[in-house]
Amino acid sequence: MLRKTFMALAALLMMTAAAAAEEMKMAVTTSFHNSGLADVLLPEIEADTGITVHLLVVGTGQALRLGEAGDVDAVLVHARRAEEAFVAAGHGTHRREIMYNDFIIVGPAEDPAGVAAAGDVLDALERIADTGAAFVSRGDDSGTHKKEMALWHETGIAPGGDWYRAVGAGMGAALNTASGMNAYIMADRASWLNFGNKGDLELLHAGDPRLFNQYAYLPVNAERHPHVKADAARRLEDWLTSRRAAELINGYRLSGEQLFTFNAGAGS
Repeated sequence: MLRKTFMALAALLMMTAAAAAEEMKMAVTTSFHNSGLADVLLPEIEADTGITVHLLVVGTGQALRLGEAGDVDAVLVHARRAEEAFVAAGHGTHRREIMYNDFIIVGPAEDPAGVAAAGDVLDALERIADTGAAFVSRGDDSGTHKKEMALWHETGIAPGGDWYRAVGAGMGAALNTASGMNAYIMADRASWLNFGNKGDLELLHAGDPRLFNQYAYLPVNAERHPHVKADAARRLEDWLTSRRAAELINGYRLSGEQLFTFNAGAGS
């Protein structure tokens, strides 16, 4: 009798815990997902907060559109101008910086455009265009694509023609294309380090301040979409800006190299 009572109580506790578990949806960039950091953070988030975060992995542009439609509870992206416009239009409550890394230029080891000798990233892109060396663009309205197009705009070059291939795909797929073509590509450092099909590609240019890559968290505005799980989004933000998150983000390494730097600040 006592054993049956104990088993019934245990079952009740399990049912109560399951009922108390929360779920929310967050749209994230393919570069963040491809880095492998999500696999580290999500189990810790669930253990600490009880929130199961389901990721929708898309480019930044699509992530923000999912937020506008109320199809997710929050977004984590990396295109500041688009993020600020999202908040200004009332789609998000605020923008909270979480972490950063950098963009890099990757290309064939023989480096036919001489990118490794470029003085800055604009010089690197100009060398690629001037030589007509093959260049792969994500072409998907992602944060990486937005940054790439902003840099081309700074050079005064409108990329196109046989040497320029826009694939309309995520970071991993674009890197696979570049590897297959032995072409140049702009990538985020984390995705590159976690990429397993490098072929003859090498990191050729990095370090220009223009290549800074900030990631920010934007809760979707529940006044626009009452079904949005605003409380879960707030609690996730609290966790993402916590000391525990800082330890995990700063401690995430591949081949001994740190992929992201935690820099959570005040919301804007």
